[in-house]
Amino acid sequence: MQQWAGTIFYLLIFMGILYFLMIRPQQKQQKQRQAMLASLKVDDRVVLAGGLHGRITKIKDNTMMVRIADKVEVEVDKAGVAYVPGQEG
Repeated sequence: MQQWAGTIFYLLIFMGILYFLMIRPQQKQQKQRQAMLASLKVDDRVVLAGGLHGRITKIKDNTMMVRIADKVEVEVDKAGVAYVPGQEG
């Protein structure tokens, strides 16, 4: 019985380390990303996941129109925004 107690103890320690080193930071990063996506507004500069730089011209529910060049606008999913220059990090 004492052998199982030691094994369970080490398993709990391992799970605690796993939580604090992997799961918790990922949850924090996900919250920051959700806040960044929620704070997007018209005329913000954004960098898309493919590396395109542009400016938001219109925001819909799950998509937005981004001007990537003069007279060139593309509709992208909000999840396609990699970061907002000046707010990353």
